[in-house]
Amino acid sequence: MLTISVDFLHGTYRADPDGSAVTGRAEAGEWPPSVTRLLAAFVAADGMGDDCRFTSGSELEFLEALGPPVIHAEASPHHQRLEPRYVVEAFNSVKKVGVDYPSNHQEYPARKGALIRPGVRVAVEHQKVVYVWQDADPTTWLDSLKIRAARIGYLGCADSPVRVRVGTSLDGNETELLYSFHPRADGTCMVSVPRPGHHLAALAEAYKSWMTEGSSFARSRFPVLRNPTAYAGPDDANEDEAGSVVAWLRLEPGVPGRRIADVTAALKAAIMSRYQRLYGDPLPRELHGHGFDNKGFEIARYLALPNVGYDHSDGRILGVAVWLPRSCDSAVIERVRASAKSLDWLRGPKLKIKIAPWRGDGPLTVKPSRWRQKSEVWVTAIPAVHERFGRLDLPELQRWCRNAGLPQPVAFRRARVPLVTGALDLHPLQVKRNDSKSRDTAKPYSHIAVRFAEPVRGPVVIGGGRSRGFGLCIPHHPIKAADSAGDGRRAL
Repeated sequence: MLTISVDFLHGTYRADPDGSAVTGRAEAGEWPPSVTRLLAAFVAADGMGDDCRFTSGSELEFLEALGPPVIHAEASPHHQRLEPRYVVEAFNSVKKVGVDYPSNHQEYPARKGALIRPGVRVAVEHQKVVYVWQDADPTTWLDSLKIRAARIGYLGCADSPVRVRVGTSLDGNETELLYSFHPRADGTCMVSVPRPGHHLAALAEAYKSWMTEGSSFARSRFPVLRNPTAYAGPDDANEDEAGSVVAWLRLEPGVPGRRIADVTAALKAAIMSRYQRLYGDPLPRELHGHGFDNKGFEIARYLALPNVGYDHSDGRILGVAVWLPRSCDSAVIERVRASAKSLDWLRGPKLKIKIAPWRGDGPLTVKPSRWRQKSEVWVTAIPAVHERFGRLDLPELQRWCRNAGLPQPVAFRRARVPLVTGALDLHPLQVKRNDSKSRDTAKPYSHIAVRFAEPVRGPVVIGGGRSRGFGLCIPHHPIKAADSAGDGRRAL
C-alpha cells in the first residue's frame, strides 16, 4: 500500500480546477484536490531528468503509472468565491518610444493596475486529505518519495501551504471523519488523474514553454494535463434508493422553461435512438414504458433542470438528466449511461441544442449537488401533473409519493402559481402530452410544497408526468401556511 497524506496548514485550499478562474465565472473550487496536481507538486519538489538534485526521478514514473487512488477528504467543504482585485502590473523598466504607459493605480503613481480574479477558496473543517493506492508496492522508491514530499510547501496556489507525508499503511483514526471518494464509472465527481506515459512528458513541455514565454503561457494548450476521472462522491445514489440518475448533461445555450415538454421529448427520442444505434438490441421497456403486465412499475424519467430558487433565477433550462429505476438490469443502466454521454445535440420541432456531459463545471443548476441534497421540505420547480381528476388532499398526495418511491408526506401546500423564484408558470398547452387528442382530456397541474417527517434525498419528482420531467422539486426551507382549507394542507 502507498498512502500520501496532505495537511492544509491554514485550513484553506485555492486552485483553479478548469481554467475558469481568470474569467471570473468560477463558482466552485477544485475538491477533492486532484491527483494530477499532487503529481505536479512532487515534480516541482526536485525537478525531472537532469534537473534532479536529490533523487533519480524514476519515482515520478512510478507515481504517474499508479492510476486513480481512493481519496479520503471532507465531503462538503465551504466554497468561497473571491472578489476580483487590482494589483501593480509588472512592466519593462525601459520604456519604448511612442508607447503610452497609463498610470491608473491609486496607491502606486506612474504604475498600471492589473485586474486579478483569484477564483474560489475552499475552506475545510478537517484539514487532512489522504490518497491511498491499495495494491501499490513503493518499496523501491519510498525514500525518494519521502525526500520530495518533505520539499513540498504548497498545493495549488501559494496561499495554500501544506505538509505532505508518504507512508505504507493507513491509520483508521486519521480518516474516520473523512469521506471516501472511490473511482466509479457512474460517479458524478470528476477528479483529474495522471494519464500513464503521457503526463510527465506534457509537464516537461509545459515547463519549457513557461520558461520561454513567461506569464503569457496558458496551460490550456496542454489538455493532457487535465484527465477527468469519475469518482463516486457524496451526491451519488445509494443502493437502497428507488432509482438513480445515470447521466447529468449540460445544454449550451439554455432553453426557455416553457419548452420543457419539447426538451424532455427530444431527450427521450435521442436516448432511444442512440441506444439502438450503438447496441442494436430491442429497446428496454423502462425507456419507452410499454410491455409491462402489472401495475406499480416505474419507467425512465427524462428530467429538465431549470434555473430555479435564487433571487435572479429566470427558469431557463440549463441541463437535463436521465433517471432509471432500481429494477433496471445493470447492463441496461450502463448502456443508457453510455448512450446519454455520447449525445452531441438535442433535436426537435424548432429545437437544436448542443449537449455535453457534466464534467464538474458549468452553472449550479446542472450540478448534481443542486438536486441530490437532503431536505424535509421540497417545492416544485416544474408543476406536477395530477395523477387523477378530482380534489387533491393529503391522502391523494401520499399516494403520489408511494407511486414515486418516496416516503409519505405529513403536510403540503398547493398553488396554481409558482412558489419559488424562477419556477415555471406554464400554460395548459405547454403541459399536456404531445399525443393528447383534446385539451379537455389533459389532467390538472399544480405547484406543490411538500413536507416529509424525515429528510429525503433528491431528486424528488412527483405526480403523473414525472417520466416527462414534470413535478421536479428543489429543496427548500420550511414554509409556514395556515390550514385554511381543512384538507390536510397543514403548516409547512
